[in-house]
Amino acid sequence: MITQQVAGRDLNTKGHLAHFDHWDEDVALALAEEEGLTLNARHWGVINFLRDYYGAHEMPPTPRVVLKAVGHLISPHVPCTRRHLEFLFPDGGCKQACHIAGLPDYYCHGC
Repeated sequence: MITQQVAGRDLNTKGHLAHFDHWDEDVALALAEEEGLTLNARHWGVINFLRDYYGAHEMPPTPRVVLKAVGHLISPHVPCTRRHLEFLFPDGGCKQACHIAGLPDYYCHGC
């Protein structure tokens, strides 16, 4: 059931993008704004990695996989930790990043 829209795209009853393929940067910006985030290059690195990974595997990566793959973008000078990811996405870390990346809501519980 569709309850609302963001950037002209349908969201489901839990506020997640209803269709993975309907995501674009405008959707991400609108979702981030609703959550009080201003996206920078580090955010986009995580978001784009999540979308690519989900597109290839039909499931989100674990936070550990995210940190290994794009940790150098998140924390270029010191080893990246989950705390760094949660600093970027303070309302749930990987789960919030999955939401902004337009991944289906039922996949975000393990992320």
